[in-house]
Amino acid sequence: MRLYLTALNPTDAVLEGFLPAAASLGLPLTVLTDRPEEWPADAPVARCVVHDAAAVVAATASDGPVALLSNSDHLQEVTAIAARKLGLPGKDPEAARLSKDKAAARRAIAAAGLDLVRAVTVDPGAPPTVPGEMFPAVVKPREGVASEDAYLVADQRELTARVAEIRARRPDVALLVEEYLAGELQTYETLGDGSALAALGGWRTHLAAPPTFIEESLDWSPPGERISAQLRARLDALGVGFGACHTEYVVQDGRVRLIEVNYRLIGDRMDLILADLLGVPLFDYVIRLHLGEPLAALDLPAIVDRHARVEYVCADRSGRLVSAPGRLDAVHGDVRLSCRPLRAVGRTAAHTGTNRDYLAALHAIGTDQDSVRQSLAVFRSDLQWTIVE
Repeated sequence: MRLYLTALNPTDAVLEGFLPAAASLGLPLTVLTDRPEEWPADAPVARCVVHDAAAVVAATASDGPVALLSNSDHLQEVTAIAARKLGLPGKDPEAARLSKDKAAARRAIAAAGLDLVRAVTVDPGAPPTVPGEMFPAVVKPREGVASEDAYLVADQRELTARVAEIRARRPDVALLVEEYLAGELQTYETLGDGSALAALGGWRTHLAAPPTFIEESLDWSPPGERISAQLRARLDALGVGFGACHTEYVVQDGRVRLIEVNYRLIGDRMDLILADLLGVPLFDYVIRLHLGEPLAALDLPAIVDRHARVEYVCADRSGRLVSAPGRLDAVHGDVRLSCRPLRAVGRTAAHTGTNRDYLAALHAIGTDQDSVRQSLAVFRSDLQWTIVE
């Protein structure tokens, strides 16, 4: 029996998370992907049209699947459909669809009487006309990820210009224009078995200056019980409750307002950092849930008595990265520190205003916020990245 995982491009979550986790559980794993040439030569990949549920089902025929899962935003619905066809534990396909389609998620939350966010879908080729009272607004792909092509716009003129800019790159994408939800961006990380849901905690996120929404740093900050209860109600309205989920939100006047729900683990190495902070084999746990184990069988900490901070080093221009630190680990007092490269030296990339601009992830874990922040600042001051245009 074999574990199958659907994916597109290679990610740290798969290479450093799920592959070692499967090995620790004694499970052979095959990554199904439509881009096998992009993966490391030693990765256990097989070519598959992963956007087609029937193709995913067929790809598992040679070696009976014991579980099927995905950590890709783009593949949650098709993987859920395939798992259901195979009779395997998995996510509800409708919940996966709602989480990916930001307009549908807004409608489901509103229909449950939990929140109303004014939003207008703009189909490909249609004029981006929205009511004037909606501004300031955010325009983004209806099924986008990673803050890609997400912009704050002040008025109709800015909206029209941004839509034209996005369509020049992606003419067939449907867009969503919604009211801007002001406030400090926070996250909520959960695991579920379809019946019970456990909160792992959450992060407070600092964003770069608008009009883009790139995340520059995160501090560990689990929500309190009242906010957590509101978040759970909104996830219930979407049918979310199996496997891992990463939710982004702000709080306005004591009320949770969802930014988006990503029905997978938090990304950009935050999943690996979260596992370290919690002191649990997080990727093993996700696999075990997809094997049909109950949430109660997982040994999750009741309290996390440590603090963590993550800072991303972001490119500020297009160009070639000519020098950068490598993979580093250090200890400063009781604080553990690390640097993990996110862009290879020698690579040339355009500046995008998204997390595709990340050059490295730095993180620190210690007993308290002050020592963590101070240690990370000292650690970062000795590191340098150089981009040549």
